[in-house]
Amino acid sequence: MSSIIRSVQAMDLLARKGPLGVRAVAQQLQLPLGSVHRMLLDLAEAGVADRTPAGEWELSFRLLEITGMQLERIDLPRLCRPFAERIAEATSETVNVNALSGLHGVCIDKVRGNEGMQLDLRIGSRGPLNCGGAGKAMLAFMSEDKREEIYNQPLSALTSQTITDPARLREEIGRIRARFYSIDDQEVVMGVYCVAVPILDRSGTSVGAMSVTGPSVKKPGGANVMPIVAMLWDACEHVSRRLGFAGAWPPVAAAAERMAG
Repeated sequence: MSSIIRSVQAMDLLARKGPLGVRAVAQQLQLPLGSVHRMLLDLAEAGVADRTPAGEWELSFRLLEITGMQLERIDLPRLCRPFAERIAEATSETVNVNALSGLHGVCIDKVRGNEGMQLDLRIGSRGPLNCGGAGKAMLAFMSEDKREEIYNQPLSALTSQTITDPARLREEIGRIRARFYSIDDQEVVMGVYCVAVPILDRSGTSVGAMSVTGPSVKKPGGANVMPIVAMLWDACEHVSRRLGFAGAWPPVAAAAERMAG
């Protein structure tokens, strides 16, 4: 029996009957006491198990965090779909729904428009976070340590427009955080532009993004950008609220910029 299977069995046991002492876990799983002790120490190091003041073992909240993130990813397509359909109909362009997966973005749903030139991502396709509207929108509202991890790794170039310099990317992310929307200026496919807004969870960090792709009407400074941003703001607010986000929407800086415009 592999160590992974034993660990899953131990977590299942603690979920059903914990807190338990090492000896009780070993007896229930019919495993050597020393092996169970090492396994519980490994689970504790991974943040999955904790020792109680009485010296027994129980599951930590780390599993709830992991499960919650997965449930949010699973729920995103259902929550976003009605809004994606309305925006696609209003703009005649493709709306993509993306979710974070580690240090990448994953397309988890899309609604096609009828414009000719579009960024038609396959559902399940992965992309870097340093380029594309959705990628940068998610990156801008990840935790600071995760952003730093992206800045400090090699940045993928998909076109000549892709930002691959960490200093430039930091500046771009600062602008996105201030205005609360992201623009892809041909960074993934030449001739294709994209506008995106992040989806936030209860802690205010990004779990996904919705984006609209199309030709030059999305070019930075184009007259049609802000109406699309407004639609995405509305959609992503509704979805974020369902995920537990309770802060001001859009953030204060974005609201001020909108009023000034």
